[in-house]
Amino acid sequence: MIYVRVKEILKEKKKTKYWLVKNMDGGYQAISHLMNNETISIHFSTLDKLCELLDCDPGDIIVRKKIIRKKDKKNEQTTEAI
Repeated sequence: MIYVRVKEILKEKKKTKYWLVKNMDGGYQAISHLMNNETISIHFSTLDKLCELLDCDPGDIIVRKKIIRKKDKKNEQTTEAI
């Protein structure tokens, strides 16, 4: 699963969501979706602006979390853990 770490980086840098919205030149809703991992795409220009504002690299913002799937033998259901 691809995960966007904007919230965590903002917290590390002691910055607010409001600060990010004001400096990104984008809409509140689009940035909110990005921060909540509810987006399906990201433009390179947006990623570049985030890197510039947060003083980080793209690999710091976008990470891949492995999903571990376990089978429950009783119910034959698959459960996910992050």
